[in-house]
Amino acid sequence: MAILAGDALQTQAYEVLSRLQCPAEARVKIVAEIARATGTVNGMIGGQVVDLEAEHTKPTAEMLEYIHRSKTAALITASLVSGGLFAGAKDGEVAHLRAFGLAIGLAFQIVDDVLDITQTSQQLGKTAGKDTASEKVTYPALIGIDASLKKADALVNDAFAELKSFGEQAETLKELARFLVERKK
Repeated sequence: MAILAGDALQTQAYEVLSRLQCPAEARVKIVAEIARATGTVNGMIGGQVVDLEAEHTKPTAEMLEYIHRSKTAALITASLVSGGLFAGAKDGEVAHLRAFGLAIGLAFQIVDDVLDITQTSQQLGKTAGKDTASEKVTYPALIGIDASLKKADALVNDAFAELKSFGEQAETLKELARFLVERKK
């Protein structure tokens, strides 16, 4: 049932996207963006497959980055890029939104993996320690907690650099990014 529910929701998403009130060219680009982000190559489904296959193995940094960029970062990026396309962003602006999303998405996942180790289930509002128990591939398992947090900070700095050309218009995105990586649950 869970798989069927997921299939139904994903199908409904494309129905909703087809009715977006924006120019047809933007609508098609948005549908393509969402399809790519949820799909098999560099998308959520493909990333989840690699994530499941990587359990109980010794992962490489490249594999780990692929998993996180394909899952969390792809979905965050698709949201940002779709919003930009809807608003009429030019190709260069879309490229900056894409780079911002990939960096913030990876930073978010790194922090999420750290919180899974450093917080209690009560603090998180979900079961803590699941990644360790299932021998999931995580940055803390690969490089440690301190190095993981440093990597997340570096990614945030990289992401903010991508928003420079947007000026003050990007402040809300920066605040959201800070929230995602400074959260405690």
